This record gives sequence, C-alpha cells and structure tokens, in this order.
Amino acid sequence: MKMKTRQITVTAIMLAICIASQFFKNLSVYITGPVINAALILTVLYAGLACGIILSIITPVTAFFITGSPVMAAIPAMFPCIMAGNAILVLCIALLKGKLGSKAGFPVSIVIGSILKGLFMGVVISLIILPNMLPEKMAPMLKVLQLQFSFTQVVTALIGGVYAFIIAAALRKTSLGKQD
Repeated sequence: MKMKTRQITVTAIMLAICIASQFFKNLSVYITGPVINAALILTVLYAGLACGIILSIITPVTAFFITGSPVMAAIPAMFPCIMAGNAILVLCIALLKGKLGSKAGFPVSIVIGSILKGLFMGVVISLIILPNMLPEKMAPMLKVLQLQFSFTQVVTALIGGVYAFIIAAALRKTSLGKQD
C-alpha cells in the first residue's frame, strides 16, 4: 500500500491531536473520548480507511503511556479490544457513509458505528474480561469500569461524531474538504 503525503499528514495531525487530548484523560473521559473519536472519524474521511485503522491501533497504546491506567496495566487483554472497538467505528464510517446516501449517510454511519463500538466493548470488556480478569483489589471498581467500557463508549463516540460532523462541514469548502 502506497500512502500519499496527504494521508500521512492528516494521520500525523490527528495523532498529535489525540496525544494532546490524552493528557486531559484524568480530568474526564468526556473530554478525551470525544476528541479521539472525532479524530478517528476525520482520519477516515480525509486519509482513508487504512489510516483510520492505524490510528485506531495506536491511540490506546499512547493513552496507556500518557495516563498509565492501572486497569490497563493489570489487564493487557483490554488493549486489542479497545483497538477493535475503535476499528469498528472507523469501518462503519468508511463502509456505510456512501451507501446510506449523500445527506444522511455520514450522520447515520456515526450513530451505527458508535452503537456497534459500544456494544462490542460492552460485551467483550464489560461482561467478559473485567468480571473474569479484574484483580481482587480492584473489584470495588467493577461497576464503574463496566459503565466506562460500554455506555460511556457510545456517548463519547456520538459526541465525537458530532464534532467530526461540524468540522467536516466547515472543511467542505476548503482544499482539504475536497475528496480524492
């Protein structure tokens, strides 16, 4: 696969935005989550599916190195599940946006992708991984973590989708907004 300069540039800028937002994760997941989801969506729109998948894989790793989540450190099996959840969102945007019509396709793909991401992470992480792998000393956090890796994922993806929709609308009249 040969990447164009535009794809590399867009992906690098979106990764930089993700990394910068991850410094605020300890303040609220409702700050970081929407920014990262918006960056994933915008990457798919302006750099393509492959770049969106790449960013889906990189962002959980950078988040761990920046915030040092004790839950992620205790349960490394969550990494590929978060990566897959991000990839589900990205795939839905890439595959459904054009198929659902020019006006409704983008917002509908955001809603479907957000719900599928949350469902996947809710089942795999909240219902399977956390109850079976969470260390005993972290057991009091189980309900909060289950909510964070299910419903919260839907909400932050939807908010990120709104951000991406607004940004894409603003970029539509620029040279970046013109699709290849």
